[in-house]
Amino acid sequence: MPDLQLAAAEIFLVCAICVVLVVDVFLSDAKRMVTFRLAMLSLVGTAVCSFYYIPERAVTAFSDSFILDPASAVMKMFAYLVVALVFLYSRDYLIRAGLFKGEFFILGLFGLLGIMVMLSAHSLLTLYLGLELLSLSLYSLVAFDRDSPIATESAMKYFVLGAIASGTLLYGISILYGVTGTVNLGELSAHFAQPGAVTMPALLGLAFVVVGVAFKFGAVPFHMWLPDVYQGASTPVTAFVGSAPKIAAFALTWRVLSEGLGDMHSSWQDMLALLCVLSLIIGNVVAIAQSNIKRMLAYSTISHVGFILMGFVAGTEDGLQAAMFYTLVYSLMAAAAFGMVIVLSRKGFEAENLEDFKGLNARSPWLAFVMLMIMFSMAGVPPFVGFYAKLVVLGSVIDAGLLWLAMVGVLLAVVGAFYYLRVVWFMYFVEPVDDSRLEAATDLRFVISANGLGLLALGVFPGVLLNLCARVIG
Repeated sequence: MPDLQLAAAEIFLVCAICVVLVVDVFLSDAKRMVTFRLAMLSLVGTAVCSFYYIPERAVTAFSDSFILDPASAVMKMFAYLVVALVFLYSRDYLIRAGLFKGEFFILGLFGLLGIMVMLSAHSLLTLYLGLELLSLSLYSLVAFDRDSPIATESAMKYFVLGAIASGTLLYGISILYGVTGTVNLGELSAHFAQPGAVTMPALLGLAFVVVGVAFKFGAVPFHMWLPDVYQGASTPVTAFVGSAPKIAAFALTWRVLSEGLGDMHSSWQDMLALLCVLSLIIGNVVAIAQSNIKRMLAYSTISHVGFILMGFVAGTEDGLQAAMFYTLVYSLMAAAAFGMVIVLSRKGFEAENLEDFKGLNARSPWLAFVMLMIMFSMAGVPPFVGFYAKLVVLGSVIDAGLLWLAMVGVLLAVVGAFYYLRVVWFMYFVEPVDDSRLEAATDLRFVISANGLGLLALGVFPGVLLNLCARVIG
């Protein structure tokens, strides 16, 4: 049964979710840690299934609607890692806040399943199904704290705008199907490779698809949901929303635009270039005015999306490799940043404001150093990996002859460094206003430290991940 073998990881995860769901029903609140451990075991088992069969070339299954290739396998492994980090960071926070319930981990695993389906989709409809599975999980997670009116409001905004974006994407898919008679990505690519295949209806469908992709990425001007959702959701949910789904957004853009509509590059290049420039400008400039660190990181996400899209604008294999590298690196940086917010929070207190980081070096020099590594990496300061992520993306657009876009990226990266360095200033050069003891558990401190040091290690040896991205994309 070769089809089932290719989807072994997805099948295992579905079965594991069912087991976790059934077991959680019979657990009391005092034994809820069992659900957490089962969720972590589910991630380990899924990773083993993925690692067991990594093909050397792309292999399709289920009537050519499912594909397993080296690139999707690598990104799935990173998705498992990021989700595991989020679960570990969230455990103690959820216990303190009285939110340690099985639904958080079950919805997180369902969201991961949606990411996996999108990574292995070889059909527009399979992509859409994976996207909706992920989106519905995220809507529910944002509203996870039912006693918080802010979280409920954020979830409603996210749901309404997400429904509009999903409808827009589906409408674009229907137009492309009407033009080509297929939703298979390989057949779409073959159709538009023919002379004269790019017609006005095809361009109309492309425009709707790009709008849907831009919303899921959080690119300007379709970013309006992102700051409110980041601030309104509880911090563990924000950590999940801000990290792993970015891998899914990359997969959506990669599968649709590069694989399915790659021969229409000249048509969607200008659209993405505009989204890229607007995201860089709005994301970096507006982030400077934020006093809430979750909103600041939300606008920071928008600016990072601009750099990821820059790789697609280049339209080359190097550009795609750079975009993949940036996406994987950013997911690790985002998980670490929100993990630090969780570490500084305690019962009855949310470390959401920049002022809450004042004097962190006096309270905990090591945690301040970890946060410094995270901020420097996001700002693109060498030798941290964020610097090389920006460097390879800028190099890809220069090689593609888009020097003006690289200059815009460099200028706005310098502007963006200000609000990251402001956090460092608060930690090291301002007296603390809160002398309370940090309550982070030992294992949580170990994981957040490993995450921060991982950003430094990848920066010192960037060739390891760069070569991996080049090999699997190539």
